[in-house]
Amino acid sequence: MLLRGVMEPLCLKNVRPVSLEDRPGKVSLQDMGRPWQAGGTFARFLQSLPDQLAGSAFRDAVERTARAATAGRTVLLGMGAHPIKVGLSPLVIDWLRAGILKGVAMNGAGVIHDVEMALVGRTSEDVAASLHAGCFGMARETAEFIHEAVRRGAAQENVGFGRAVGEALRKAHVPHVEHSILATAAELQIPVTVHVAIGTDIIHMHPSMDGAATGALSHTDFRIFCALVSRLAGGVYINLGSAVILPEVFLKAVAVAFNLGYDLRDLTTIAMDFLRPYRPQVNVVERPTAGIGRGFSFVGHHEILFPLFYAAVKERMHEGGPHADTHSH
Repeated sequence: MLLRGVMEPLCLKNVRPVSLEDRPGKVSLQDMGRPWQAGGTFARFLQSLPDQLAGSAFRDAVERTARAATAGRTVLLGMGAHPIKVGLSPLVIDWLRAGILKGVAMNGAGVIHDVEMALVGRTSEDVAASLHAGCFGMARETAEFIHEAVRRGAAQENVGFGRAVGEALRKAHVPHVEHSILATAAELQIPVTVHVAIGTDIIHMHPSMDGAATGALSHTDFRIFCALVSRLAGGVYINLGSAVILPEVFLKAVAVAFNLGYDLRDLTTIAMDFLRPYRPQVNVVERPTAGIGRGFSFVGHHEILFPLFYAAVKERMHEGGPHADTHSH
């Protein structure tokens, strides 16, 4: 009550405490992390993570991915260009060769960095240093190689952007072809779909650009990606470092799959980035899995987070074997 304009403090003497012994708790001793012992194995490191929040979710995502890969179900990787720039191509290539990945989706910039690594073994120019000089994005060989590959691909039926460039890299015997995701996938006949937004990539500024061919091949790749997504029942889709393009493309491919009556039950989606953008969260993690699967979101540097996940999946597959019990720890 109010006394002379001052609120009287509430009396607490009749508050009824409960016993700590009877009160439930969301964290227990079993959830605690374990101190690291020098010289331990990677599997032991994973087991040492706290069984809480991202630690628990990380192991669950690893388990689901390993289980899907072991069972031969579809595991797809959608990636922006930054993972290539921070050195993750060898890991993606290893997963392709191991048969873990059934397909990769890229934006247009991913192709540029993949091709430059294959051509000259380096990529990623200094934009600030070259923009005002008028030479940013003007590397002749990059544009001409990709556009010529696209032009040739446009003359073939059902060949998409990714396959056209991958085959061109293989046929040209470029110096560092073994470091190309596109070339490796073409060799293995695993689809790499490329989803181009016109005007976003440096090669779109060059006179060798054929907009019609680029659009046609990218649309073919969208249809191929839709076919891959339609097989994601019990499978996994990973969005690595794409904040806009691939989350939007994935959502539309999921819409096509549902429209055509495909079953996507037990779908697992995983978003990995160094922040948590809106589109990966809603278009990858939340909306596609609602009521039928589970989505995960992990935040961290690509060059640390993805190698941890990549290694954990391979370790779990090696540890469990093709017929092992794959229930979560």
